[in-house]
Amino acid sequence: MEELAKEAGITARTVRFYRERGLLPPPRREGRIAWYDDHHLARLRTIAALLERGHTLTGIADLATTFESGRDVGEVLGLGEPTEETPVRLTPEALADYFEGEVTPENLATALELGYLATDGDEIVHISRRLLDVSAALVREGVPLSAVLEAGRQVRVHADALADLFAAMLSTHSADAGLERLRPLAKSVVEAELSMAMDRRIRRAPEAAENAQQAGQSS
Repeated sequence: MEELAKEAGITARTVRFYRERGLLPPPRREGRIAWYDDHHLARLRTIAALLERGHTLTGIADLATTFESGRDVGEVLGLGEPTEETPVRLTPEALADYFEGEVTPENLATALELGYLATDGDEIVHISRRLLDVSAALVREGVPLSAVLEAGRQVRVHADALADLFAAMLSTHSADAGLERLRPLAKSVVEAELSMAMDRRIRRAPEAAENAQQAGQSS
């Protein structure tokens, strides 16, 4: 314990306190000797980094519990399965930097449930660089992370329905072509339709604002 504390730059008393609070997993024991390893050191450094970012010990304990109850990376990513998405490996403090002030146990649990995040030892894996960057950009625009995650949940329902539509069309009319070949065409259709749907809403925005203003004046 003293060697671990020295490596982490804290006191043995602090290490003992973290163990009692459930922030640090128990050491491996051989008789009366307790062995700590790099996993414990990484956890201590993560605790220190999160404390510097304003998290409380209670909050860090909740985050740790949520992480440990999440699925591992192999289960979420489905190793060996085809994907166009690029996973991203993050430390817990790096994730906190992406979503400053928004990494709560509730949001973390939702992201783990959706399969956006997985655990791999002391690292976190996000399933998609694109989703990570877009989610962070939306949060910077003032959208709460909880709202971003809920939107992602709803989008997935519609995305699954669209994928089923194109898969059924392929099996009916082009059985010789594989889904992998169809993927770029399906994505182009969906992207174009979404773009035109956004166009319609952008055109409606000034009219809606004008109607709201007129309603306010008449009242």
